[in-house]
Amino acid sequence: MAQDTIFGKIASGEIPVEILAETDRVIAFPDIAPQAAMHILVIPKTAEYENVAELAAGDPELLAEMITVAKRLADERSNGEFRIIFNNGASAGQTVFHVHAHVLAGDLGEGSLVGA
Repeated sequence: MAQDTIFGKIASGEIPVEILAETDRVIAFPDIAPQAAMHILVIPKTAEYENVAELAAGDPELLAEMITVAKRLADERSNGEFRIIFNNGASAGQTVFHVHAHVLAGDLGEGSLVGA
């Protein structure tokens, strides 16, 4: 189970963000340190899963819903072209242990590696 994280607080409404998309189980908002012209985070509202591997094993439908939301945002904001990144574990750059997808499009910053 994911620890109490900033994303858990965002999902619960404790920390306000600009909501770009929302379903009953997923929320999307801009990354506070964008590494591309479009850099959006898509998170499940549940804090049950720390990383994408746990989510895929435990609730593949929720993972599919996250991808669907990412695609919809890319359709609206970048002609449907995008990159999606899941960092899985600390050594892979994950710093927030609440599963989340980075959805990026447009120019990437020089040497950018998407963390969090």
